[in-house]
Amino acid sequence: MTSDPDPTREPPDRGGSPGSGLGEPRDHELWEAHADWWIEGFTEGADPEYVEQILPLAAAELDGFDRVLDIGCGDGQISRLLATAGSRVVGVDPTWNQIRVAHERGGGAVFARSAAAELPFPDESFDAVVACLVFEHIDDVDGAIADVARVLRPGGQFSFFLNHPLLQTPGSGWIDDHTVDPPEQYWRIGPYLVEQDSVEQVEQGVFIRFVHRPLSRYLNALADHGLVLERMVEPAPPDGFLDRAYEYAEAAAIPRLLYLRLRRT
Repeated sequence: MTSDPDPTREPPDRGGSPGSGLGEPRDHELWEAHADWWIEGFTEGADPEYVEQILPLAAAELDGFDRVLDIGCGDGQISRLLATAGSRVVGVDPTWNQIRVAHERGGGAVFARSAAAELPFPDESFDAVVACLVFEHIDDVDGAIADVARVLRPGGQFSFFLNHPLLQTPGSGWIDDHTVDPPEQYWRIGPYLVEQDSVEQVEQGVFIRFVHRPLSRYLNALADHGLVLERMVEPAPPDGFLDRAYEYAEAAAIPRLLYLRLRRT
């Protein structure tokens, strides 16, 4: 998203695929309407967090897998990356405007329109599944996780990228406290334990719906479906993001991304 030079406000959320919203019809319409915003702002090298952090991590974590499913693939940038490395990749997204661009950009992957909780594939079809910043826009989280487990072969890997559920909670952000002497600046945590959805203006005229859930909500649902945590990564924001505004240097120790590697038992 666009840089926010005000250190008293939370740095903007990293954009998930506009095809990942699987909620109310109005929510899906928002993603269809704002597909260009996401494509222009987060693909083809436009976003330093994808270029410097997400794409290298995805490439390393999914290296060597044959059949890979990319859920909420958007324009297909992760799908293309993995296909170039030799994987057979299918990218799915429920937003026509994303699938159209993914087809146009090609890159060796196959793309189809599908919701995350209604995957049109047989059981145990894939060696690995990746979902990058999409579950923040999914209402039926239990259905989507169940379908991830269903299409994964035993021993298969689920690579799960999230905006950090704790430190990027709605209402989180920098606080300048001038009631103490000397004044203090600290990172406020929002109502972390409250599962809630909100529609946020992420750019002038662009409104996107987000669903916040505590990390335990995800991990327990994953475990219920035989997806067991194997690795957890909380990387610091990359230099390209911190360089967008000098105030962002204060956020160098506040992770924006959470990555979970899970294994289907």
